[in-house]
Amino acid sequence: MRAVVFDMDGLMFDTERVCVQAWDYAGDKMGIGKAGFMVLKTLGMNAVRTKEMWKREFGEQYDAEALRKYSKEFMTAYYKENTLPVKKGLHVLLEYLKEEGYKMAVASSSRYTEIRENLRDAGVTDFFMAVVGGDRISRSKPEPDIYLKACELLGEKPADCYALEDSRNGLLAAHRAGCIPLMVPDLWEPDEEIQEIIAGKFDDLAQVKDYLVRLGTGGKQ
Repeated sequence: MRAVVFDMDGLMFDTERVCVQAWDYAGDKMGIGKAGFMVLKTLGMNAVRTKEMWKREFGEQYDAEALRKYSKEFMTAYYKENTLPVKKGLHVLLEYLKEEGYKMAVASSSRYTEIRENLRDAGVTDFFMAVVGGDRISRSKPEPDIYLKACELLGEKPADCYALEDSRNGLLAAHRAGCIPLMVPDLWEPDEEIQEIIAGKFDDLAQVKDYLVRLGTGGKQ
């Protein structure tokens, strides 16, 4: 194996739980009630697919502008008091992969600029050769496009790339692209279908590092 492609939200950073709080807040402000449950319904989806899911759930009550406004209001206040929540083992895993010569990329359904901001805030930008955002591809996860693009930018075949994911849509996308999916659950546990396609399931990113050490594969040329 020569490369590792990372999802971001719920995998590298504990941002999905913050989003639950933000959408609860926004839903109350919009008069539709706490809407944090929509995070589970949209895990791994880009902005376009997420908007479709909101329309399907709330119909005419869905107000995209109000959701954006109140979510931003909550997030701004939250990050004035809190730093970006980094997932356990992220830095340990990144350092190991760098030492072993793995190429690394991010393939996240979040917007490209948001990914870049989070990588910068966490101090991990330099580990990644490529970043693909959900706004840079035409089809969202669970379609394979984002992983195919990440592998292309790394110059590697998908079969030579691990994909680290926490969501059903993300794992399906990685599998359909031909990558080797590894799961670190966040808000969702794998069902039978997902258990059949993943090469491993781990409690945190530090365990992923231990797994790769045991395999002894390395990525050095």
